[in-house]
Amino acid sequence: MKLEKKVALITGASRGIGKAIAIRLAEEGAAVAVNYFQSSNPARETCDTIVAAGGKAICVQADVAQPSKVKDMVQTVVTELGPIDILVNNAGIGRPSSILETTMADLDYMVGVNLKGTILCVQAVSGSMMDRKYGRILNITSLAAMGTTFRGTSAYAATKAGLIILTKRMAMELGPYGITVNAIAPGFIRTDGVRQGLDRGILSEAEFRVREEDFCKRAMLGRAGDPEDVAHAALFLVSDDASFITAQTLTVDGGRMDLLSYSA
Repeated sequence: MKLEKKVALITGASRGIGKAIAIRLAEEGAAVAVNYFQSSNPARETCDTIVAAGGKAICVQADVAQPSKVKDMVQTVVTELGPIDILVNNAGIGRPSSILETTMADLDYMVGVNLKGTILCVQAVSGSMMDRKYGRILNITSLAAMGTTFRGTSAYAATKAGLIILTKRMAMELGPYGITVNAIAPGFIRTDGVRQGLDRGILSEAEFRVREEDFCKRAMLGRAGDPEDVAHAALFLVSDDASFITAQTLTVDGGRMDLLSYSA
């Protein structure tokens, strides 16, 4: 029970990686707030799974790109569960296209959720953490931010790369208050988002298998990841086991080898 008596808010936790993190933190004793934007039924299913296992969870709806909605969300969590000890900024969006075809609407949307949303959530919870001299903040970025060779993700990768430098800057500003800020960069993880987010439509099972096999060949471990692989790493970084680790980005990718780099 590494997180007993802790309160955790996980954004975008109705499914995929966010859901796995919410369940894993609850297994270790945290009271969990499951944030969602539109997927209310999956969010309730996540909460039901946690409660059925003996944990405590609530669902909170909010668009993390909207300041007033974030403020209301945090107030709801504090009222129902208590002061927030752990914030996992998992909510993210990708709009695939080449850099020459990326629309400003798509770019604004990705910046709004992936960067602005992270800043707004940190602003909303950090005051209480600073007062209590304790806090754990975890940002979910992407291996795309490291320069993978997968095409059609340039603008998305730029927002996720911005999240990495934000992690370092937030860690620097909040470190004196006993708050750690780290990030995880997942590689190819089997989620619904992978099936549809990369191609603006649902991939057939055959198409998905081809995509998965291709990514497996690029990984040293020869397999794709599961949401639970990311959740285990998240648990470590938000627990007191990682109390002397901050400003770091941990890749959870099975040892991917398809990175764009001209450095040694």
